[in-house]
Order: sequence, then structure tokens, then C-alpha cells
Amino acid sequence: MKHRYLPMTEEDKGAMLETIGVSSIDELFSDIPEKVRFKGEYNIKAAKSETALMKELFKMASRNADLKQNVSFLGAGVYDHYMPIIVDHVISRSEFYTAYTPYQPEISQGELQAIFEFQTMICELTGMDVANSSMYDGGTALAEAAMLSAGHTKRKTIIVSCAVHPEYRDVLKTYAKGQNLDVVEVPIKEGVTDVAALKGLVNSEVAAVIVQYPNFFGRIEPLKEIEKISHENKSMFVVSSNPLSLGVLTPPGKFGADIVIGDAQPFGIPTAFGGPHCGYFAVTNKLLRKVPGRLVGQTTDDQGRRGFVLTLQAREQHIRRDKATSNICSNQALTALAAAVAMTALGKKGVREMAAGNLQKAHYAKNTFKEAGIEVVYDGYSFNEFVVKLNKPVKEMNQRLLEKAIIGGYDLGRDYPELKNLMLIAVTEQRSKEEIDNLVKELGDLHA
Repeated sequence: MKHRYLPMTEEDKGAMLETIGVSSIDELFSDIPEKVRFKGEYNIKAAKSETALMKELFKMASRNADLKQNVSFLGAGVYDHYMPIIVDHVISRSEFYTAYTPYQPEISQGELQAIFEFQTMICELTGMDVANSSMYDGGTALAEAAMLSAGHTKRKTIIVSCAVHPEYRDVLKTYAKGQNLDVVEVPIKEGVTDVAALKGLVNSEVAAVIVQYPNFFGRIEPLKEIEKISHENKSMFVVSSNPLSLGVLTPPGKFGADIVIGDAQPFGIPTAFGGPHCGYFAVTNKLLRKVPGRLVGQTTDDQGRRGFVLTLQAREQHIRRDKATSNICSNQALTALAAAVAMTALGKKGVREMAAGNLQKAHYAKNTFKEAGIEVVYDGYSFNEFVVKLNKPVKEMNQRLLEKAIIGGYDLGRDYPELKNLMLIAVTEQRSKEEIDNLVKELGDLHA
């Protein structure tokens, strides 16, 4: 039988025990008093052969509502997008998927160049000067942006819009508790940040104003107005943005954002039950030395040849631990590579066309819902997500849709009690006219 690993024989076990000078496995636990040792049997199934185990696991996996057999209209931060086939080919190469920290540039030029290209493309999309090599995900990137802002301004209050992803706000609050920062949430009005309420909250104690663009409801925030309010009080202006949307929307950097962060999942990273993802983090030049994580720079060797290295390394994991701006000193190298490969394969024209497809198909879906008599809430400019109002619980509707091989939208009542029976629907470039029409028909029948 072909093994996926090298099984350990009794001879192997005996040799290892002999090498470390003990006679049995039990002897390794001799320091644990007998009276506290577990003596019973674990409540787990008996071991099976590899063949039997694989059959059982495949049977269990087949119960999942995957995107091959179901049509998905679920977004809320994780989207079903086109993935160029070359992405899997490149990230499956052993020199990439086994690589970690490229501390030795002389043997890591491929990894370093891939990260450098990722950074460059993120800068082009966001309109910013510098991007790091990636963060864990969009939520940690947002929280790190808030921490950077607090450290840079020496202020203790973070203002965040309620139209920012609820999970991102939860991560922010966790970070803020450890740093003794106050998090103030701005209410929403018609699906976007209430600018009047924001103006009344921003003062000389505010380190940063954080909004999402497009926001959690798919709406387009008035960045020009929010930037003015932020900078009038010398607060940092932080924008969390879906990078794909920037193929058609004006980048936050053009609106004067100090920090632009987000999740690169739309580019070449599968939904995969919600992770792993790849956060991105981009700033203006003035904040270059305060960026968390790591940076790859371009240089030349002693023969004048182009090369890449980790740069500005007097950071968390090195000589400045007492002055660290962050405890994240890693990056999502493999998923960042996937995003870089996807962006490269698509090119500028492809990214623009893909983003336009999301915009157009979502617009068609909205109009189709209206024609079917289902209310579209917060009607107006949006990207690939919008909200519809149903006359029954969203959870109940989604269960019925799943019977028709449709994964429905997100139940907004889970995070916003006042938005009970409202469904957030995502329409990406993957959805066909027939699939959209079928969703509207099925929801219309359930809604009747």
C-alpha cells in the first residue's frame, strides 16, 4: 500500500527509546504522579485501516455544501470568485509551499520576488506608497492599523463605523482591551456611516477613524467627506477595502487615506471554510518605519545584479523588541503568493473586467428582485453585495434554498438585531443570469 507518510515500526520506537535512555513510553511520564494520571479509555472510535478511514472521511466530507454542487450567493467577507488555474500550479511547487521566512536571500530569491510583486500590486490597487508582505487576514490588518494609529498619534480613542465587518470590529476590540484603548462605534444611516454623527464624535483624543469601502452592506462610503472630518482633527484615516473592488472604484489613496488594509481573499484564495486568508497592509511613506510585519525591498548585489531582501529589519523579532509596533512578525507567504499569481494572471485589464462583472451582475440582480416585488434595502451605489428584506426568518429561507442547491445570503440579524429578516446577498462574476433569475424565483416563491 502506498503510504502518505512513513509509519513508525516497533524497531524504530525501540531505537529511539534506547537513544534517550528510557525503557518504555510510560517512563517518559514518570514525573506525573500516579494519582493524577488518566487510567481509563478515551471516548473515541477504535483505529481503522487507512482504506476504511479514507472512506469514512470522504463520506463525511460529502455532506458539506460545497461550491461545486451548489450555487453560492453568500459573501460577507468571503467570496466565490474566479481562480486562474495557474494559481494552484504555482503554489503547489515544493520550493513555495514548504518555504517560510526568507532570511537567507541568496537562496530565497523566488520567494522574495513573489512577495515584492505582491507588495507592488497592492500599492497599485490601493493608491498607497508602501505595502507589507501580508498580514494574517483582514481583521488583524484592521486591528494593527488601529494600533499603529494610536502609537503614532499618542491618542487613546479609535472610532470605527458600524458598517465595518462585525468580526473585524470584534478583533479590534480584543486588541484595544490589551492596549487600554477606547473603541467608539459610529451608527449607520441608510446603509452607510452616519457622517453627521461621526462629525460629533471626532475630537482631539481620536487616534483614527476607520471605515470600510465598500462597506459590510456593499454600499460605497463617502470617503471624501470622512477624510476631511478625520484630518481636520489630525486623526488618522484608515480604510478597509475589498481589493477587487478597486478595479473599478477610486482607490482610497486618492482620497487621502493614511492606511489602507483589507483581505486579499478575492484574488486566488478559495473560500475554504473561512480561511486561511491573506490580509494586506498599505501606508503612506511617512508611516513606512511603523508598518507591522515584514517588508521586502529591491536592491543590487556586489555585481550590480537585481535582487530582493527583507528590509528595515530592526523590528519585533530582532533588536527592537522593547519598541515593537506589533507582535505579528510573520506573514501569509503562501496565500500572498496565490493572490500575487492571480493578480498577475488577470493583469490590469482582467482585474478591471472582473470587478466590472461583479458590479454589473449585482446591479442586474437588484433590479430583478425589485421586479419580483422583493424590497431592496439601502438602494443606491454598491459593489457586489446588497440587502433584501424578507417576510420570514433568513435562517428558514436559507434552509429551504439549500434544498434547491442554492447557498443563500448572510443573515444580518445575527450581528444587527435591528436588521431582522434582512439578507445580505453577494453576486460575483461567477454567477450567471440563469442562476440569478433562479435565486429570485425561489426566494419569490418562499416570500409569497
